[in-house]
Amino acid sequence: MSKAIEEIEQELGVLFRRGRALSHELAEGVHPGLEPGHYAFLVRLEEAGASRPSELAAYFHIGKATAGRQLTCLETLGLVARRPDPEDGRAHLLELTPEGLARVDAARARRRDTFHDRLSTWQERDLAALARLLARFNAEFG
Repeated sequence: MSKAIEEIEQELGVLFRRGRALSHELAEGVHPGLEPGHYAFLVRLEEAGASRPSELAAYFHIGKATAGRQLTCLETLGLVARRPDPEDGRAHLLELTPEGLARVDAARARRRDTFHDRLSTWQERDLAALARLLARFNAEFG
């Protein structure tokens, strides 16, 4: 293995650990005691719109029971609401409540501010290069 690949692997390990810590902070910012997995559900609902619990479980590659417990918690906190699925009267859809959307938006704004603060001294060409290389990396592993 090349030395550069070893360095990339090590730096990605640091990045992933910091990413997990940031996810925890973002979740806590939405609601005290909220776990990163719950935050991920909120973000997915914000991105995809109303979704069936089974769709969310499939998206995250988790069991329906696990997804159900997490979604019930979010519903209890008033961040997610359940409504009948117009295409299937036996099923229901989950969507963010206005409060849930406001809290996700606020958490994302804090995250953007953090990135801006940490990267504000970088030159634009370096930021563009990082963005391009990260997109390429993500496409390789997508």
